[in-house]
Amino acid sequence: MKASKKIDLLKYKQAIDLSYSFYKGKYRKGIKIPYFSYLSSVSNLIIENNGSTDEVIAALFHDLFEFEKNNKRLNQIKSKFGTKVLNIVKQCSNSNITDEKFIENKKKFLDSMAKMSQSSLLVSLCDKLHSISCIINDYNKIGKKIWKNHHLSSEETKWYYKNLCKNFKKFLKNHKSLKDRFQRNINELEFLINK
Repeated sequence: MKASKKIDLLKYKQAIDLSYSFYKGKYRKGIKIPYFSYLSSVSNLIIENNGSTDEVIAALFHDLFEFEKNNKRLNQIKSKFGTKVLNIVKQCSNSNITDEKFIENKKKFLDSMAKMSQSSLLVSLCDKLHSISCIINDYNKIGKKIWKNHHLSSEETKWYYKNLCKNFKKFLKNHKSLKDRFQRNINELEFLINK
């Protein structure tokens, strides 16, 4: 087994505090959990899978563009954590999301994956892996009611995650165990949707 990369814990703590200040009061769709706990879970997945300090920090802000286009916040991220972190955040974010164009935005994101950096692909995979785990968990608690809280139907969700998986397998080097785990979760979600 490869030795874990050393994470700059002081920098990580600063990122945790800043992320919390950005996201406090926001909740994840589905069974409501604080959005910050979702981001920290994604960040922890990256730590557990030998990610770098920049990748771990970017995970704490990876959805920022989906909430707002606040240049002050973007500048804070860049000045505190550097251009690489900001670029990962930009590549992982779906910007300009509206209900009417949600599926088009998902298609654009899928198309953009071929040009994403390896760091951005890892952050995105950990994000999507945690998201599908939350969907499965919520589905097991509330059943088909879950789709009332999502922009995509069950069939669109299944389509999106299958295409994400295909792209991760194609474009992300290494991280076989993460990609395999993602595939298993897609299989479980498909089973739940089809039953």
